[in-house]
Amino acid sequence: MGPTVRERLRAAARPRMIAVLAAFLIMAAVFARLGVWQLDRALSRGEARAQAAAERTERAAPVPLGSVLPPQTTFTSDLVGKHVTVTGTFESDQLLVTGRVVHGRTGALVLTPLRVAGTGAVLPVVQGWVSGVEDPAGTAPPPAGEVTVVGWLQVGEAAGRGGFPAGQTDAISPAELVNSWGGPIYTGYLVVDTIDGAPPAGMVALGPPGTTAGGVDWRNLGYALQWWLFGGFALALWWRMLGDEARERRAADAGDGGEPRPESDVRPEPHDDLGRAHQDGDRPERPDGVRPGPRDEAHSA
Repeated sequence: MGPTVRERLRAAARPRMIAVLAAFLIMAAVFARLGVWQLDRALSRGEARAQAAAERTERAAPVPLGSVLPPQTTFTSDLVGKHVTVTGTFESDQLLVTGRVVHGRTGALVLTPLRVAGTGAVLPVVQGWVSGVEDPAGTAPPPAGEVTVVGWLQVGEAAGRGGFPAGQTDAISPAELVNSWGGPIYTGYLVVDTIDGAPPAGMVALGPPGTTAGGVDWRNLGYALQWWLFGGFALALWWRMLGDEARERRAADAGDGGEPRPESDVRPEPHDDLGRAHQDGDRPERPDGVRPGPRDEAHSA
């Protein structure tokens, strides 16, 4: 039976084990601090990597929308943040996507349908963000006539809750927008960079997707986990040492200072039988069973 918790706690009260615990706690604290340092590096490196990727996306030359995303085709993950250019005409059925936070403030995205030239398909376009507006009529109207829009692609969102006033929605969902805007429709939407070479007027530009998103450097995160595991091992080792100490104390209390030797290792002293025979006054018998007398012993001598 292994040591009980009470026996381990009794062993922990010994000065030697208290000193060992203090040393292990210092080691665990050092390991924990090294883990936090590696975690900070993992977050900072991930943030720097995400920022560099966003800057590369922003500087990338735009490509024609039709070369990467035809209407009503699957939006793949590699298209997120793709810098594209598209020509078309804005329609007047503008919407406000409510509940969107920018710079810590809650407002709405101005969402406008763009009828793409050459395809007749509808592309949802986010022109920018506004605050304190509940009616699309309170926003600047989209430019008239055919325009060239440059922006970044984003995947369409899931359907919203619904039940909003006319002119409002809570999701940029092509599956829902096709019911009010008609089709065909693109499966993603466009976040505006420029319209005819200028940013939209009267609203806050959003910039490329992911500029505020961070990331994690997995290698440094792995190092952090390793340091924390080392700290846990140090405490586990101390707990095991308490068990060893408790077993020694139990053996000492039972009066057993060590393991008994096997019986095969215990051999009688060679003089025991002879000494006992002399003490009892016995003489060894002859082969015929008759004990020799003193005279016989003399003749035999």
